[in-house]
Amino acid sequence: MLKAARDVFARIGYARATVDDIVREAGVARGTFYLYFGDKRDVFEELIDRFAHQIVGAIVRIVTNDPKRPVADQVLENIRGILGVCLEERLMTKILFTDAVGADPEFQHKLSTFYEGVVLLLTESLRDGQAMGVVCDGEPRGLAYLTIGALKELLYQAVTLGLSGESTEALTAQIYAFLRHGYLRVHPVS
Repeated sequence: MLKAARDVFARIGYARATVDDIVREAGVARGTFYLYFGDKRDVFEELIDRFAHQIVGAIVRIVTNDPKRPVADQVLENIRGILGVCLEERLMTKILFTDAVGADPEFQHKLSTFYEGVVLLLTESLRDGQAMGVVCDGEPRGLAYLTIGALKELLYQAVTLGLSGESTEALTAQIYAFLRHGYLRVHPVS
């Protein structure tokens, strides 16, 4: 049912989708749906929670005291991980950037809390990077918002409009180059 709901939300949008659309796509009875979910918002929230968990799971805290793992390599690994999840789950990425925003006030709060958690994590990482000399001076929270904004727009364009060369590696290289010419002060990757 989750896959069916994902497909329906991606095809016609959260607002237009109904439980009937989901059960028809899943090939199950309406009662079966209600055994697992209270309404379409519940299934929507479950999809977003699982996707957010995948994204957070792709991020690894950067360590600076491991000579076998240069900071630049770790940054690339994190970018590759996030992009990999988002490009592998294109429908969920589309849903997150188009339908999740403004779904309803309670869900909007949950989504804002998720984004705020990501901003805090990135802000702390950027502050640590400044202390180590691998991130330029500047307000870390502002840099975090700039980074997330660039990443969100690139992903939105990649999954909704399609970009030429939109492989994980190509987009990873583009984001990494953007950061290297922006605030990152790391040696080129090995």
